[in-house]
Amino acid sequence: MTISSSLSAGVAGLNANATRLSTISDNIANSATFGYKRATADFESLVIGGVAGAGTYSAGGVRATTQRLIDENGPLISTSNPLDVAISGRGMLPVTQEAYLEYSGEDRPMLTTTTGSFRTDEEGVLKTETGLVLLGWPADADGQVGTFPRDTVTALEPVVVQVNQQAGDPTTRMNLGVNLPATNTEYGAAGDTLPLSIEYFGNLGTSESLDVDFSPTVPTTLGDPPSNLWTMTIRDSASNGAVIGQYTLEFDDSRANGGTLASVSVVSGGAYDGTEGTIDLTVAGGPLELTIGRIGDPNGLTQLSDSFAPVSITKDGSPVGNLTSVEIDVNGFITATYDTGFTRTIYQVPLVDVPNPNGLISHSNQTYQVSPQSGSFFLWDAGDGPTGELIGFTREGSTTDVAGELTNLIQTQRAYSSNAKVIQTVDEMLQETTNIKR
Repeated sequence: MTISSSLSAGVAGLNANATRLSTISDNIANSATFGYKRATADFESLVIGGVAGAGTYSAGGVRATTQRLIDENGPLISTSNPLDVAISGRGMLPVTQEAYLEYSGEDRPMLTTTTGSFRTDEEGVLKTETGLVLLGWPADADGQVGTFPRDTVTALEPVVVQVNQQAGDPTTRMNLGVNLPATNTEYGAAGDTLPLSIEYFGNLGTSESLDVDFSPTVPTTLGDPPSNLWTMTIRDSASNGAVIGQYTLEFDDSRANGGTLASVSVVSGGAYDGTEGTIDLTVAGGPLELTIGRIGDPNGLTQLSDSFAPVSITKDGSPVGNLTSVEIDVNGFITATYDTGFTRTIYQVPLVDVPNPNGLISHSNQTYQVSPQSGSFFLWDAGDGPTGELIGFTREGSTTDVAGELTNLIQTQRAYSSNAKVIQTVDEMLQETTNIKR
């Protein structure tokens, strides 16, 4: 029995070291594979009849267990593709296989990966050369990502980027920094209306204008001080020149705040917010916030000297533009940039996290699937909770340490040879036992 158990233990040793050799060869073969997670083989002793003082001993041998260390992070390697994505820290990208694009909601199986080189196909779908499609939450027309459930894949969609896509950005805010001549409110001034036209962009990308007239109030009696009063009338070209707001502006002439707004009175149109220094206008396409400055603010409308000068006029929005590039930021927001300078968020890619990453089921192409051993998943915003940041222009390298694997290869070879020697020795002993009869 003892000799037979020695033979069995030797065979078990050969099998265990062959398993370890398989993990080493897999690791070395994938030492240059982006996103590869190295595999390990651990040995466990098998004890049979381990009673102290029994006088005999039966060798149980060894058992091998394998594991893929998915929670290890490889080095980050820079690339030239903005949609080469890696994760700095914990978390994984949600992807699906190209074959399941026609499925929807929970019918579409979700896989995870830690890195990928994504490019658009002929239909604008972001995917890798191996057919892994990136999943994300879509943004609305304003670039805002809504609230979606985070414990299910129902709301995740394939990320689609139309290269020939056009988009416009309507104007919603405008800042009016204009200096009005103080001499125009003195006795004897001509009282001419000062016109100003400001371009803005409508909801369909059309060019419209706000036509603003400044009319001074001129004293009628010789010796009267300057009135420091102006009437501001605003017309909208998209509304056929209709008046959408009229306001009486009074300017301060004190030494401390000379030239700044002292009061704003509404004649018609939207209200003036003294805290923010804004007027709520309604143009043909919807609301527009016009900033003229707070009371005493030198950065808004002013009345100084004898010159009429648009000092600082800024606005948001842009005309219709063509898509030029797409990038992903550290929080997982995919942003489209157009040739007019307009940028808009089109998707958000969440990060998948599970309690036990090493319990995930491994598939080809460095993808993994949630299992009972990994625990249920949760979708985090990148950089939030336990997850790390998403890094564009980057790939994650293999976690294989070639020098360490070659060292393990030498040890495994020696152990395999030693187990083979045990089998050879047992064979010789059995041969001697057979020769006793002779």
